[in-house]
Amino acid sequence: MRIVVADCSVDYAGRLSAHLPRATRVLMLKGDGSILVHSDGGSYKPLNWMSPPCSLEQLELDDERRDAGIVEQWQVVHKKTADKLVVSLFEIIHDSSHDLGVDPGLIKDGVEAHLQELLADQIELLGDGHTLVRREYMTAIGPVDILARDESGASVAVEIKRRGEIDGVEQLTRYLELMNRDPVLAPVQGVFAAQEIKPQARTLAEDRGIRCLVLDYDAMRGMEDQNTLF
Repeated sequence: MRIVVADCSVDYAGRLSAHLPRATRVLMLKGDGSILVHSDGGSYKPLNWMSPPCSLEQLELDDERRDAGIVEQWQVVHKKTADKLVVSLFEIIHDSSHDLGVDPGLIKDGVEAHLQELLADQIELLGDGHTLVRREYMTAIGPVDILARDESGASVAVEIKRRGEIDGVEQLTRYLELMNRDPVLAPVQGVFAAQEIKPQARTLAEDRGIRCLVLDYDAMRGMEDQNTLF
């Protein structure tokens, strides 16, 4: 991973256009070809980015751009959509590269792991006619918790959380984007399953066509409510 801190501006052109005026930002260039533009705020979400597959090239500077104070200009092009992200650097404050090695992936806590196991055994909770294909279906960016098929044979990708929040929806969205490029799997529907789903996460999921499923952990593991009188 290459990390650059720079005084820069960013322009995006594609299905939509966006411009980030000149400011000091962190640029993350990952080994998978992606680039993310971060500010000192906004938590984990970048201001702009280009997802893989994409390629980066350093553009030749003409006199007009040099006179404007630009010292380097990068162009990142998505290989399938031809969307472009152009980063104009006016000053490079920090530039370092780090070999992070192979990431072991997210390790789920005990409840999430057990929910995955239970849902795989009770796959009918997704709906009548659903069948399990496999647990931990591997994609290029990590494993989807469950891959299933619905009554018509269509693929269903399920992401399971103990508490369903926006970052879980974003994670499933990335999986779906990759899986829907595979002609063997596509079209792939998404199901976001959790014991509790936050209203903002539900709104985002439904806006992206992802179905939400609330899981009753106690009922799934066969525990009865001991507080009932009858």
